[in-house]
Amino acid sequence: MIKYFAVNTSGHSIRCKLYSNASRNFKTVVLFGHGFGGHKDNKAAQRFAETVLSKYKSVAVLTFDWPCHGDDVKKKLTLSDCDSYITLVTDYVKAQLGTQDLCVYATSFGGYLFLKYISEHGSPFRRIALRCPAVNMYEALTRRVLTPAEEERLARGKDVAAGFDRKVSISKTFLDELHQADIRKLDYLDYAEDILIVQGTKDEVVSFDAVRDFADNNLIEFVPVENADHRFQDYALMGAAIKRIIEFLEL
Repeated sequence: MIKYFAVNTSGHSIRCKLYSNASRNFKTVVLFGHGFGGHKDNKAAQRFAETVLSKYKSVAVLTFDWPCHGDDVKKKLTLSDCDSYITLVTDYVKAQLGTQDLCVYATSFGGYLFLKYISEHGSPFRRIALRCPAVNMYEALTRRVLTPAEEERLARGKDVAAGFDRKVSISKTFLDELHQADIRKLDYLDYAEDILIVQGTKDEVVSFDAVRDFADNNLIEFVPVENADHRFQDYALMGAAIKRIIEFLEL
């Protein structure tokens, strides 16, 4: 069963998509955080949800659009709004879906945002699985996503549209926020036992070495996947990653 809905509160309208076998009172809800320029309808979330639901009848998967992504109506992307979305979706799950047991599966920009969130608020999540998390989000965006012409335009104070599935308008202010919010400088040792990182060795967007070093520095379990790119486009490699993530989440 798939349900689309919006969480409308605190001046925000968060567009959500719920995969489930029931309507409420779930044992566990897994929040799926998509990457930069992605959306709640992405195929990685769908495949993960279908695999989970085929095995666990009382587990649901909830994905949602980040600000300025997918069907979201915001025009200005800020880290504070991303932070608010995590809080409000988490609160919705607890209050409306009938469970206090939340896990996370996030990729790329989504992984960065959830890591930033727990460093600032503590973790309300039992387990967090990350695939190719953009721990170096500023460098990933400026060196792998933006063109030199777009960087020059940003330096002049002009916004640019960047991304993949949907172009996202970003500003120099947002880039400055990313530069200042470098999660590699933070300590995640208190959360390490509850975090898993799966990383492709041929990631063309997020530096393999940066992610491996982040995991090593924080004693986080790190699973390298040979020949996997950023999106894990190889069907078999994605399947293996999903299997490992589901095992870690202990659903």
